[in-house]
Amino acid sequence: LKAGAGSMIELMKFDMGGSAAVLGAAQAVGSLAPEGVQVDFIVAACENMLSDKAMRPGDILTASNGKTIEVLNTDAEGRLTLADALIYAEKLNPDKIVDLATLTGACIISLGNEYAGMWSDNDELAAELLDSAKGSGEKMWRMPLVESYKEELKSKIADLKNVGGRAGGSITAALFLKEFVTKTPWAHIDMAGPVWDAKAGGSTGYGVRTLVDFVSKQA
Repeated sequence: LKAGAGSMIELMKFDMGGSAAVLGAAQAVGSLAPEGVQVDFIVAACENMLSDKAMRPGDILTASNGKTIEVLNTDAEGRLTLADALIYAEKLNPDKIVDLATLTGACIISLGNEYAGMWSDNDELAAELLDSAKGSGEKMWRMPLVESYKEELKSKIADLKNVGGRAGGSITAALFLKEFVTKTPWAHIDMAGPVWDAKAGGSTGYGVRTLVDFVSKQA
């Protein structure tokens, strides 16, 4: 547990904002039932508490595809479960994969509290998401996947580390996730900024409208 000034431990309820957006979109899409499109909604849910089975800095984890990960920062835990979710998603042979997560504080530093960052290895998919976000009134900005930054994720004792350095933290987080999608057009949305309204003291529901619009246009 992160305690003390700046830890935001009492606000960690919003750290499941990506999963909440996926579930919200699932409910909306299920109600709308757009014809000609199949969508699989996947949430990698697990308890995130101290225990005798908790991971420790220096541990080596093995993802479900066999890749090994050196854990340097136990607070970069969401990407570990999300990695397995991406592996599972690709096994379903989808045409496109979109993930959402409150992944990094670095994205808030980059874009503030109103914009989500979006990374994609496919220009067409990126354009579709930006169009849906704009039409839905949700602010989103495409960010670069800088391949040379992958050097930050190299480990001497595993296939990769779960974090890079401080510089470009949201980019290296996206590059980490990209390691678990092999052939499917993929996009990652880091919604750490707009997920929470501090003045209202509650969540915003960010991402639901964008996802629903995106799915509806695939029909």
